[in-house]
Amino acid sequence: MHRFRQHLEEIISLTDEEFEQIQSFFVYKKYKKHQVILEEGDLAKNEYLVLSGLLKSSFTDADGKEHILQFAWENWWITDYNAFWKRENSILSIECLEDVEVLSLSLEDKTRLHAEFRKMEQFFLKKSNAGYVGLQKRVLSLLTNSAEKRFEQLIATYPQLLQRVPKKLIAAYLGVSRETLSRLSGK
Repeated sequence: MHRFRQHLEEIISLTDEEFEQIQSFFVYKKYKKHQVILEEGDLAKNEYLVLSGLLKSSFTDADGKEHILQFAWENWWITDYNAFWKRENSILSIECLEDVEVLSLSLEDKTRLHAEFRKMEQFFLKKSNAGYVGLQKRVLSLLTNSAEKRFEQLIATYPQLLQRVPKKLIAAYLGVSRETLSRLSGK
């Protein structure tokens, strides 16, 4: 749990006792590559912190085309947030692209955690705000930038992604064809 504590202490400071109590709200889970941890249509019961490995969050449209909303690797949080907060069935699926270790947190436990530890409320507020900023930048990039510019931004921001994610999935994330991605990455 050393990695988890480091992750928390990037934002808040904790005593050993506080960390032990906070840790008790989370459930450690391991998943294998290609395993789906949230299926479209299932109730989104948990939010996940990735300790190791890589996940993708995606939506499949009516034509069967996959749209990738997010990749999540070490120290990233992931779920279908709309479904999680509203206690609804998910429209997204979350799949393991590598073997994965996560800490899961239910909405009930997150609510209790906020009530019992104001520090954790502050932690999640800063994390969610950073997520909103990142999502806004991504949407604006999709709306205003060329495929080439989106690819350049992705590689500049997350250079390790090309080594960990198949190009087919990177193309789906960028909203381009596999052929377009090949042309862009060959430059």
